[in-house]
Amino acid sequence: MDRYERNKPAISPEDQERLAGCRVLVAGCGGLGGHIIEILARIGVGHITVVDGDKFIVSNLNRQLFSSEENIGRCKPLCAAERIAAVNPLVEIIPVCEPLSKDNADTLLADMNLAIDALDNGPSRLLLAHAARKAGIHLVSGAIDGWYGRVTVLRPGDDTDFLWEGPAGASSGNLSATAACVASIQASQAVKLLLNKGFALTKRLLEIDLLHCDFDIVEV
Repeated sequence: MDRYERNKPAISPEDQERLAGCRVLVAGCGGLGGHIIEILARIGVGHITVVDGDKFIVSNLNRQLFSSEENIGRCKPLCAAERIAAVNPLVEIIPVCEPLSKDNADTLLADMNLAIDALDNGPSRLLLAHAARKAGIHLVSGAIDGWYGRVTVLRPGDDTDFLWEGPAGASSGNLSATAACVASIQASQAVKLLLNKGFALTKRLLEIDLLHCDFDIVEV
């Protein structure tokens, strides 16, 4: 059976071929990034650059997909590359074991079709958003906080000020269920943008409250 047989007919053979040629940058390889990378690789996005300067620590084990007892102390993007090689060797994973910075952002985004924000702080999100704008590509941004999450899509000309804000609710901690939920929505938005299909969260915030089962779309 074809590796992507179960993607059909939601993703056509022509769409599948298109995804295989796409280049996506995922900034952050933690709670959000790990799930995003795995979803994109399983669905068949052909080239994924993974940027993260952190190493796995014990507190990552509650939610970060590529963390394990064996990977404690190891560079997150390298662990991601090993995992995806075992899951889908047709996908090229380019690990960058350094943080996104003003010195590398433009170079990293130069040949990308799309950028995905799986970062954990406002300044880094704004840096990525400005670099994506300069590169002329969409940015899919996500954030989590306890039971709460947020997803939005920025076009190259969109305002970025609201990226400073955290998800509504301001709970504490980071839960595996919230990370998986938000990452799945980010990945689906990314695939739809790459294929020019369906509804994108441009000029909108999807506010997610898993504690009270609330999903609201807010115009921005």
